[in-house]
Amino acid sequence: MPTLWDPETRAALVRRVAALSPAATPRWGTFTAPRMLAHLTDALRMATGELPVARRPVPWVLYTPPFKQLIIHVLPFPRGAPTAPELVARLLGSDPVELDGERAAFAGALDRFAARGCAGVWPDHPAFGPLRGSTWGVLQARHADHHLRQFGV
Repeated sequence: MPTLWDPETRAALVRRVAALSPAATPRWGTFTAPRMLAHLTDALRMATGELPVARRPVPWVLYTPPFKQLIIHVLPFPRGAPTAPELVARLLGSDPVELDGERAAFAGALDRFAARGCAGVWPDHPAFGPLRGSTWGVLQARHADHHLRQFGV
């Protein structure tokens, strides 16, 4: 299972991000490549607690360990699934999002995530509630892979 706690997984993500073209078109969804990368950066910032994200009312079943683990570790991420508004808020403004700047921001957020270490207390996920560091590592790796595949890298 890919996880951000594995240095090779992080290095592979950085290589894939480097291969992104600003003109790349998504296979699904409405993100541009720079905005998708900004979304991934904000998701990492959410995981480390740098970007506070409010809990969302979701069906109670999402909080049960078997179902939560199934979604995070096994099932494919659905295309067009809802996301926390905080993870797209800065993308809705009028400021342009530039790919090279977002590449640097993503790499920095990835480094801060890894430097935090797997142990300790982690912020709650807005839909899944409390997660351990090990689970955050898998969720963020799968999330990044999902969106990079969206752009064919």
